Amino acid sequence: MSLNLDKCIEQLQRCEILSEGTIKEICEKVKEILIYESNVQQLKLPVTVVGDVHGQFYDVLEIFKIGGKCPDTNYLFLGDYVDRGYHSIETISLLTCLKLRYPSRITLLRGNHESRQITQVYGFYGECMRKYGSANVWRYFTDMFDYLTVAALIDDVLFAVHGGLSPSVVSIDQIRVLDRFQEVPHEGALADLMWSDPDPEKDGFTQSQRGAGYTFGQDVVAKFLKVNKVEHILRAHQLCMDGYQVLFNNRLSTVWSAPNYCYRCGNVAAIVEISEGTEKYYNTFTAAPESAHKPSHDPTKELPDYFM
Repeated sequence: MSLNLDKCIEQLQRCEILSEGTIKEICEKVKEILIYESNVQQLKLPVTVVGDVHGQFYDVLEIFKIGGKCPDTNYLFLGDYVDRGYHSIETISLLTCLKLRYPSRITLLRGNHESRQITQVYGFYGECMRKYGSANVWRYFTDMFDYLTVAALIDDVLFAVHGGLSPSVVSIDQIRVLDRFQEVPHEGALADLMWSDPDPEKDGFTQSQRGAGYTFGQDVVAKFLKVNKVEHILRAHQLCMDGYQVLFNNRLSTVWSAPNYCYRCGNVAAIVEISEGTEKYYNTFTAAPESAHKPSHDPTKELPDYFM
């Protein structure tokens, strides 16, 4: 069949899911694009950086309102598109369609939730079963997740990743040679890049309470920036009540793009708009009005607690 991407995007913007066959075709086609992307994707400024969105579809539409439509704005998403929110399918479907339609204007990194194991626990698998009646759509997307790139280097001065740093990675070149085409492992460099968090209280690397990855201190960040000749690390992965947090003398920033996370945390969200001169503007926003409308069956009540 002939795939009309513009029609698919319009349908998704109305929060209407695509057919199973269309999802299969979109995932196959986007894999053909992603397979040629480097583990560390090279990007040019200006760019707008988006943190975790976690299936909060109407808040994703809000991001495109305040940050500009794709392809007018060059977007870098840092991962965690699914789980927790009510509309993971609509969210990842829209972002995948946009990637297919404007491949050079939207970059999608992999987050720790873009995995088979995590999505079976935190909501995406169950949503696929409810909305499609089988696990096929979940399988198409989770297979596609294996192709997502893991980091970005913006104008050779800004390093972006979902989670953080790894004791196994001193040089960005070490990330470039990792085999990313697999399920997110429990340990090792790939896992650390998607699971680790900064710790302003403690130097060095410490095993993370999340059960995967590490926490890392100011000394680790300073060494990584010096060795790789970069100025700043952009990452997501942690809830910020103000939408963002800047640490280590402006050497690292966390951006969180899911307002009122899980429809109850009360936080604001942010995107980071970075100019050609590397000036960073943290553009904060609150939840879209539509996000307050809970479905009659609230699937998030059944989900286990999770380290923020």
